[in-house]
Amino acid sequence: MRRALGTLGCCLALLLPLLPATRGVPHRLRRQPPGNGPGRRGAADAACKNRPLDLVFIIDSSRSVRPEEFEKVKVFLSEMIDTLDVGERTTRVAVMNYASTVKVEFPLRTYFDKASMKEAVSRIQPLSAGTMTGLAIQAAMDEVFTEEMGTRPANFNIPKVVIVVTDGRPQDQVENVAANARTAGIEIYAVGVGRADMQSLRIMASEPLDEHVFYVETYGVIEKLTAKFRETFCAANTCALGTHDCEQLCVSNGGSYLCDCYEGYTLNPDKRTCSAVDVCAPGRHECDQICVSNNGSYVCECFEGYTLNPDKKTCSAMDMCAPGRHDCAQVCRRNGGSYSCDCFEGFTLNPDKKTCSAVDMCAPGRHDCEQVCVRDDLFYTCDCYQGYVLNPDKKTCSKATTSSLVTNEEACKCEAIAALQDSVTSRLEALSTKHILFLTCSALYCCFKGSCFGGSWGLHTSQTKAFS
Repeated sequence: MRRALGTLGCCLALLLPLLPATRGVPHRLRRQPPGNGPGRRGAADAACKNRPLDLVFIIDSSRSVRPEEFEKVKVFLSEMIDTLDVGERTTRVAVMNYASTVKVEFPLRTYFDKASMKEAVSRIQPLSAGTMTGLAIQAAMDEVFTEEMGTRPANFNIPKVVIVVTDGRPQDQVENVAANARTAGIEIYAVGVGRADMQSLRIMASEPLDEHVFYVETYGVIEKLTAKFRETFCAANTCALGTHDCEQLCVSNGGSYLCDCYEGYTLNPDKRTCSAVDVCAPGRHECDQICVSNNGSYVCECFEGYTLNPDKKTCSAMDMCAPGRHDCAQVCRRNGGSYSCDCFEGFTLNPDKKTCSAVDMCAPGRHDCEQVCVRDDLFYTCDCYQGYVLNPDKKTCSKATTSSLVTNEEACKCEAIAALQDSVTSRLEALSTKHILFLTCSALYCCFKGSCFGGSWGLHTSQTKAFS
């Protein structure tokens, strides 16, 4: 076993090709290029160094695993740790132990050196119960692959990897749980030993299955897996060696590499450098009105008079005429996301387009009076010049006329006045004193010696010389 381990050098073949997921480049384990046989093993080992990983081992310690077999699993874990580039900034390792229950032996944030990890592995004790593999994978998602427990943030592009080692058939619904884990970006390797159910291994593992499902007959030969991983997956990793010229991301591609860019950037035609993507270009964003670029991402905003809805994408017009939102003196009229001011009837909008002044309703052109317009607060009435009367339409005027016809009542009055005048005349003639009689008219119609005139008459005397 130790001789086999010596051939591993620095390479953990199982984990080497797990590079950060990039657009169009899924996690894939790549086979060693032809010609890299035993005679060239030393050169291959020297070049083999895995990229940083967040790696979780899930080991089965159910009743079917005998104590001495479980000890061999622990040795296997220690040997795997020896081949890893362990560290806070490189590969972080967690170990979970499961049977009918699940125990997190140590999370990703606990140890960053090989000696401490191996010491912790040596203290693991079997749980000796059922085989709840689905429960263990779910616990890995809920309790281990979190930033609180040491998983690096998604924008670090550190692969999340699970290696399940089991010798039995899951006693729970592992298929759906494993599918959810893969959807969440976790790559699953299934290692079966002895009585392990191959169909269950294939259900839980990632695609392609021939690169993610492994089997050994007994725990006594589990070291075969290490040799097979080296043979199958260990290739010169130009990205890990730092001999590439990629500006941002290097993606291993067999014995070669490809350059890629962080999210929000695009690869330039030189296939090496990257430029920031205009995330606000048409068709790239979901903003209803305004897209604002924000360090490789974007935020949505709205035009003046609109407010951003809770979905942070669409906009709704504000009620600009709500109290306190406008500066109109009298009437505010909503106009989409804006507003305009107006005035009550009888007022006109001033040049500032906000305040109002009372209208002179009798100004030329504002009324329909034929002769005289009389202003009455915000309204008006029509009137006529002297000698004219207002027609029933209350607008036009007609000339006033004195009727030549006398009503019966007026005729009676005239007869009475005529009789009075005859009496007065008789008396005047009999007066011994000489007076001059003046008659003045004070009624609307007066009669004198059988004739009627406009006006009324009054009797005045003034002493003077007697008639001769």
